[in-house]
Order: sequence, then C-alpha cells, then structure tokens
Amino acid sequence: QVQLVESGGGLVQPGGSLRLSCAASGSIFSINAMGWYRQAPGKQRELVGTSTSGGRADYADSAKGRFTITRDNAKNTVSLQMNSLKPEDTAVYYCKAKIVTRGRGYRIENYWGQGSQVTVPS
Repeated sequence: QVQLVESGGGLVQPGGSLRLSCAASGSIFSINAMGWYRQAPGKQRELVGTSTSGGRADYADSAKGRFTITRDNAKNTVSLQMNSLKPEDTAVYYCKAKIVTRGRGYRIENYWGQGSQVTVPS
C-alpha cells in the first residue's frame, strides 16, 4: 500500500511565506510526476504545479514567480515553498504523485495526500 502524508500549512498574513511538504511511503517501485493542487471553497480543484522525476517544474500562472516545487527523490518527498502569499491563495492544498508499484506486476496509479489548509486572511 502507498501513502502520501502532507505536513505544513496554517495561517499566514498576506505577503508571508509557508512551506508544505509531502512524503510518499509504502511499496514504491518508482515515482514519476509529483505535484501540488489546491481547492478553494466553492471552486474546483486546480493545478498549482508539477515536477518531473528529473526535477523540472512547471507552474500555473497564479504560482509563477511566487511558488517553488522541489523534490528529493532519495526520500520520495516533494515540497511547495510559497512566498508573497495572497488572500486568493487560501485553499486546501493537495500533493499528488504518479507512482509505480510492483506486486505481481507493475502498476501505475495516482495517489493523493490528505490535504493541508492554507489560510491567508484579507
């Protein structure tokens, strides 16, 4: 079984910074893309950014220049550093990973973290 466990999150004032982390564990053979999504109240879940296994990151326009995704492939972790936070960044943030597991055969699936609340008051 595979688990993604997030840490970080909380309340931060506008202009402040916050760091989210996500650790994957379990019967992992390899991890392809890892990334972050967010869901604000009353809105659909949206992409924040993703990172390839080689460390190349792509970001949504809303995150460019303010957010940075880093991966540690040796530890199966991905982090999201958020700077210059705005009230519109308030959302539940989810990490997502495309993971290959090896049982009787190889299987690739998307796994999600439990979600981390980030609140930036106006």
